[in-house]
Amino acid sequence: MRSSLLQQAAFRSFFAGRLVSLLGSSMAPVALAFAVLDSSGSGHDLGVVLAAHMLPLLAFLLVGGAVADRFPRRTVLVTAHLGAAFTQGAVAALLLTGRYSLPLVAALEFLNGALAAFTTPALRGIVPQLVAKSSLRQANSLLGSAGNATKILGPSLSGVLVVTVGSGPAIAFDAFTYLVAAGFLARLFLTDASEALQRNTVSADIRDGWRAFRAIRWVWVGTLSFCLLNLVQTGTWQILGPQLTRQLSGETTWGFVLSVRGVGMLASSLLMYRLMVRHLLRFGQLAGVLGALPLIALGAQVHAPWLIAAAFVAGLGSSVTAVAWDTSLQEHVPAHVLSRVSSYDDLLSYVAIPVGQLCVGPLAEAFGAFRVTAVAGAVSAAAMLIPLASRAVRRLPHAQPDSCAPAADSCSAT
Repeated sequence: MRSSLLQQAAFRSFFAGRLVSLLGSSMAPVALAFAVLDSSGSGHDLGVVLAAHMLPLLAFLLVGGAVADRFPRRTVLVTAHLGAAFTQGAVAALLLTGRYSLPLVAALEFLNGALAAFTTPALRGIVPQLVAKSSLRQANSLLGSAGNATKILGPSLSGVLVVTVGSGPAIAFDAFTYLVAAGFLARLFLTDASEALQRNTVSADIRDGWRAFRAIRWVWVGTLSFCLLNLVQTGTWQILGPQLTRQLSGETTWGFVLSVRGVGMLASSLLMYRLMVRHLLRFGQLAGVLGALPLIALGAQVHAPWLIAAAFVAGLGSSVTAVAWDTSLQEHVPAHVLSRVSSYDDLLSYVAIPVGQLCVGPLAEAFGAFRVTAVAGAVSAAAMLIPLASRAVRRLPHAQPDSCAPAADSCSAT
């Protein structure tokens, strides 16, 4: 087995493409928000555009999973990235020429969201083809580090571009990153289409994916825990978090909270490259409990330094959970159903987010924002602990580095 993942040409090309794409994607929300607000002056328009992106992402995830298992994942990813470059480039063109139109921008973002539904399952499925099973944790930690770094750098860079050259060029840069990423991904020479899948219809593939998802106990137990977590945590954090932080200590503190949380996520994903545990999934679930700390701190109305510290610790835990979950899926779910199983996992996890966002406001009005936040934190912690009642979750093994002989090229998936 090679000494470093980044010495492997295929993974190096994939990593470079992913890094470029993530940078553009982290910049796009800020640029798009200011572009729509500047062009229309309407928060309603922004809501329509954001919904137009999210709805097809949820609607087409299962189709995306079936397609990623059915055809070579490299082809799926290159096609999706080229399509995303076109849609974002078209949005940039509308803005740069002063021809903003809500129906056109919403339609383009709808297409962009649909393309993302094909990208996500293919990304999960392609990593095991690039590295040996014993290196999946390191691969996911590197990819997580790249993602977390871009989350810190991207929004700031996007803000600078919006102020200096405008939101249109910022979105054009996002389109360019998709083109560059497609070029890197095109260099991957992998064939993974299943002849059995190609003889089935896409709907049959989706049904087979559901049966595979239900058959793996630890997968559906973990997915349900993430569904509950997103239901109570995401909306509370996004909506009540800034409101209560401003009330307690001002807007500046919220910026520090978000930045420090990002730093914690980056530090943790780097640490996961070296950290070895026998039961990675169990470790990830326990680490996920730390993500509840900022909500509990807000609910307890603690002072700003304690809230910032809680956010840092939460960032540490969230990256561990993400790496542990992705690695466990890639190690233990059969390759020919991995993208479809991942698509069910993503769908059931993501669909809870808008539900929680819609519910948190009325709940805060009825019971008090601080109380709702504290309860959401407690439920978030419980959501990560409950799956540990299942032996399938507690005892799932993690592939050890010595599971492949040092000279066994057959262990490499490249």
